Amino acid sequence: MTVQLHCFGESGHSYKAALALELSGMAWEPVFVNFFDGATRASDYQEQLNEMGEAPVLIDGDLRLSQSGAIQQYVVEKTCKLGGAPEDRWEVLRWQFWDNHKLSSQAGMVRFLLNYLPEAKRDAMAPTIAFLQGRLETAYSVLDKRLADRDWLVGESLTVADLTCCGYLFYDEPFGFSRGDWAHIDAWLDRIAATPGWKHPYDLMPPARPDTQKR
Repeated sequence: MTVQLHCFGESGHSYKAALALELSGMAWEPVFVNFFDGATRASDYQEQLNEMGEAPVLIDGDLRLSQSGAIQQYVVEKTCKLGGAPEDRWEVLRWQFWDNHKLSSQAGMVRFLLNYLPEAKRDAMAPTIAFLQGRLETAYSVLDKRLADRDWLVGESLTVADLTCCGYLFYDEPFGFSRGDWAHIDAWLDRIAATPGWKHPYDLMPPARPDTQKR
């Protein structure tokens, strides 16, 4: 049975889940979530798919699962891929939790405020944006230092630790991240993109805005 992932291209968290599905070789298909028209806030979405009002949501038979990290771990357990060596399990989880707390939460918010919030409201959010970008600088520094002498975040191969931490860093919309400022992150992103089966988020999932495209 083909797994369904309710997602949309602009969602970095959806990308983490979609990329894990794609690179694991699981049969899956994207189901478009019209986020910018309020789909995730609708009562039927929250009652039938995810009471948290978020994407992505994975459907595999009777299983309904949300939260990108949980979906990634489900993919690892079902396919025995992208989890690293057995002794890497807790280190992989450590980086998934770190990303969701320190990197993706800030990156997702800043990217939304700078690209999708109506321009008339952005000036009022300038202090918040500056604060979050400062926190992101610290996160980039931690990530870059980790990658200074290794190809992958954990172990000797690509894992979901890499796929969670890269989730927002392949997007072209500006949010204060420049690959050229972080040599080790830049090289790591190149290694991920060179992995057979890798796709840009807008090639992997349908975007929710007609004007969204790779730049």
